[in-house]
Amino acid sequence: MSQDFSEPRFDHPPRPLAQRVGAIVWPSFFAAGVATMVFFAFVDPLALRDMTFPDLPLTRELGYTIGFFMFWLATASSSLFTWILLRPSSRFNRALPPEN
Repeated sequence: MSQDFSEPRFDHPPRPLAQRVGAIVWPSFFAAGVATMVFFAFVDPLALRDMTFPDLPLTRELGYTIGFFMFWLATASSSLFTWILLRPSSRFNRALPPEN
């Protein structure tokens, strides 16, 4: 029995780009929102500014915004790495074509 190596065969159809991006961005957005609420329930952005960058004119609202986007970046990275690790091996582990 010979295999056809002209087209890649997958054990499931590829997912649309919007679904792949949404699977990374939406859970990380939710997790960043929760992390922001928990973190800033105990830490005042102005006190954090005074300890780290006292010369920058940052407002409390800007501190919340920067904190949220930093949490979103961290959680999106985590979701991206999880997605990379969970890709099906059939996309990468294929039989070698026959030698001629």
